[in-house]
Amino acid sequence: MPSRRKAIKSLVSVPFIGALLSPEKLTASTNIVNNLNTNLTRDYFKELGIRTFINAAGTYTSMTGSLMPKEVIEAINYGALQYVNLDELQDKVGERIADLLDCEYATVSSGCFGAMSIAMAGVMCGKDQKKVKQLPNTKGMRNEVIMQDSHTIGYAQALTNVGAKVIKVKTAKELEKAINRKTAMLWFLNANTDRGEIKWKEFVALGKKHNIPTFIDCAADIPPVENLFRFTKMGFDMVAFSGGKGLRGPQSAGLLLGKREYIEAARLHTPPRGETIGRGMKVNKEEVLGMLAALELYLSRDHDAEWKVWEDQINMIADAAKSVGDVETKISVPAYANCVPTLRIKWDQNKLKISPDELRKQLRDGDPSIQTVGDKNSVGITTWMMVPGQEIIVSQKIKSVLENSKNS
Repeated sequence: MPSRRKAIKSLVSVPFIGALLSPEKLTASTNIVNNLNTNLTRDYFKELGIRTFINAAGTYTSMTGSLMPKEVIEAINYGALQYVNLDELQDKVGERIADLLDCEYATVSSGCFGAMSIAMAGVMCGKDQKKVKQLPNTKGMRNEVIMQDSHTIGYAQALTNVGAKVIKVKTAKELEKAINRKTAMLWFLNANTDRGEIKWKEFVALGKKHNIPTFIDCAADIPPVENLFRFTKMGFDMVAFSGGKGLRGPQSAGLLLGKREYIEAARLHTPPRGETIGRGMKVNKEEVLGMLAALELYLSRDHDAEWKVWEDQINMIADAAKSVGDVETKISVPAYANCVPTLRIKWDQNKLKISPDELRKQLRDGDPSIQTVGDKNSVGITTWMMVPGQEIIVSQKIKSVLENSKNS
C-alpha cells in the first residue's frame, strides 16, 4: 500500500506538515506556503499588499487555479534560459503528448478557451492561408457550430470570438435537421453531459454520419486520469483540457488533442504567425515545457493513493464540523467536472447564529485567509488544491467559528 507521503510527494517539495506537527502547533497564523521554497528572496504579494489564502474551494480561475509542482516549475525555469524555434518546440511536444495519450496529435494551447478558439478557426479555414488571414470575417466559409441548448455556457464565446455562429438544438432529430452546408463543427460540453438528451456516443455517431468534426470541452474533467484517453478513443475528433486545473500545469495553458488534420489546421492560427485571429493566444516556450512536465508527472502519479489522501482530508474537516452539533455534512463526488471528494456543510441557523455567507466571510477574513464556495444554504469545500497540512487548519477554523456562533 503506497504511503501517504508517497501519494503527495509530487504536489510540493515540502514535508508533510500535518503528520509532523500536532494540531495545537498548527495555529491559524501558520503560513505553510512560506516554507515551500526557502530560496525566495522577495515576498512579492506582501509587497503589493495582496493576501494569499488556503484554497478550500477548487480550481477556479479567479483564485488562480492550482499550484504547480516543483517539477513543472523546474521545466519552466529551464525553458526561460535558452532560445528555441517556437514551431519546432510545439511540433516536438505535440508529438510527445500524442505518444503519451495515444492519440494522433496534440498541441499546447492558451487554456481550454484558447483551444476552443483555434479549433473552431481550424475547422472553418482548413489549411487555406487566405481564409486564415480573413477571420473573423467568415464570408465563404462553413461557420456554424451546433451544440445542445442545455450545454450553453458563457465560455462558448471562444467559438463566436473567431466568427462562428452558434446553433442550439435539444434533440438528435433537431441536430440532424440543423445540419446544412454551413455547418463546421458539433460541440459538446462534458460538464453538462447529464443535462443534454444527446450523449457521447450518439453525438460522435452523428458527426461521423454527416462527416462533421466533433469537439468535446473537458476543461475541468481531470481527474479521472482515464478522461485523457477516453474521448479520443470514443471517436471525438478534438478534445480540450485546461492545463492549470487537475493537471497542475501553467494556469494559462491547456491541451488540444485529436485528429492530426484538425490540430495542424488549428496551429495555423497561433504564434509565431502574426496575421491570425489567434495571435494573442500566445503560448511561450516556458508554458509549453511546463505543460509537458505537468502531463508526464500526472500520468506517473499514484492516483488511488492520492484519492485516499483527499478522502482522509475531507473526512477530517467533516468530522470537525459535525462535532459542533446541529451540523449536517454530506460528502459527494460530481459525476462530471471537478470529480473529487466534495463536502457540503449545513446547519440549523436557529441554533447556530451564523449564515453560510457569514461563515465564508469569517474564513476569508481570518488569518490565514481561507477561500470556500457554496450558496445561501451551505458551505462547500474541497481539499485537492490545498498544501498538505492545511486541512488541519481549515478543520480547526471551521469548528471554532461554528462553536462561537452557537455560544453567541
